[in-house]
Parts: sequence; structure tokens; C-alpha cells
Amino acid sequence: MESQIFELVVLEEARSFLKSLSFSVRKKIAYNIRKVQSGVKDAELFKKLDDSEIWEFRTLYQGIAYRLFSFWDTETETLVVATNGIIKKTQKTPSKEIAKAEEIRRKYFEAKKADKK
Repeated sequence: MESQIFELVVLEEARSFLKSLSFSVRKKIAYNIRKVQSGVKDAELFKKLDDSEIWEFRTLYQGIAYRLFSFWDTETETLVVATNGIIKKTQKTPSKEIAKAEEIRRKYFEAKKADKK
């Protein structure tokens, strides 16, 4: 078994997005995530968004672009936390979706900090 570079944590909004997709799309997204987890460095699969702490898992399936937004949490163990997802309809990633992922990230770390007190 290949060792994983990180563990993936899927938050509720990302889970709901994935559940809304067909089984074959979810299977392809999971396949791509496993490739990245095993150490494959490919910006077509996992890419940091400019001017942001947000990354996106990128899946192209039957000509449709799927994006699962996420961020790194390396404070205790190496985690990638999936926040939300979209079916991408334009060339540019919608800034409101990036802002949503950044807000989820901010709340995640605030809650984590509060738990330590």
C-alpha cells in the first residue's frame, strides 16, 4: 500500500456537493484525489489558487470541470480539508466560491484554536 502524503477531511458542504454528483463523477474525483495523496504532483489535479491559501482538486470528466476547494492544516498532522465544490462553467474560478472557501478555512482554524483553550 502506498503511503499517503496527507489525509483528506471532507467538511459538510463539500460532502453535500459530492453527494449531488453521479456515482461515476464521484469515482473519478476520488481516483484523482488518491493520485494526489500518493504524491503525484500535477497542477491539472491539485493546484493552489493565486493570492489565496485555497487549493482546488481539479477533475475533468466528460468535458465538465469539477472543483473541490480545500486548504492545508499541518498543525498536528498533515490534513487537507475540503470545504466546498462547484461545477465550473467559465474559465475563471468564481471569486465568491474562493471567498466561501476562505471563510470556511478561517472558521475552521478559529474553532480549532477555541478547542485548545
